[in-house]
Amino acid sequence: MRFSPFLFLAFLTLFSLEALAQTKEPSFKKLFNGKNLKGWIASAEKDSWQVVDGVLDVKSSPERKGSILWTERIFTDFIFQTDFKMGDGVVDSGVFLKSEANQIQMGISGSLKMDKTGSPYMPGKGYPVTAANIPEILKPNDWNTMRIKCEGKNFTVWLNGIEVLQYLSDTIPNEGQIGLQLHPKNEMAIQFRNILIQDI
Repeated sequence: MRFSPFLFLAFLTLFSLEALAQTKEPSFKKLFNGKNLKGWIASAEKDSWQVVDGVLDVKSSPERKGSILWTERIFTDFIFQTDFKMGDGVVDSGVFLKSEANQIQMGISGSLKMDKTGSPYMPGKGYPVTAANIPEILKPNDWNTMRIKCEGKNFTVWLNGIEVLQYLSDTIPNEGQIGLQLHPKNEMAIQFRNILIQDI
């Protein structure tokens, strides 16, 4: 049987396209339009969540009661991504995954008085594991990018393109909203931009 260079080329092209598809970046949709809070619901202190020049600007009120900004939409399995920049005060924020019982921390843990960015916080369990190499990856005075993949009971966290955590949660529900936290009792500020979502 004669070897056909054309057949080999066709096979090589098909293999390359398949490999490219497997490594392709997720196709994200905007979860925050950069203009207003359409698609979001604040649990309290709505004035603490302001949109300024395409950025979600979050600041504690004088009463410091705290608030959670929830998506209106319910999600099952997804990849969530946002840029965030920590501002003044003791920043204790994070992303709630389908309930208040599963959170990925951004900033200082109120209980531990140390930065636990990227680590999961579970009420009653505290921080069961710690995200890896955060001091080397986190930019305290600049924009950072956090990506969270939530699939079934598993979630994976990346900070600035580097995987820092894998965790299996026995408390995460099958579906729920995604929330951003403004911690009560703290005087703090944090900003978000480029908030994106992909269903998986």
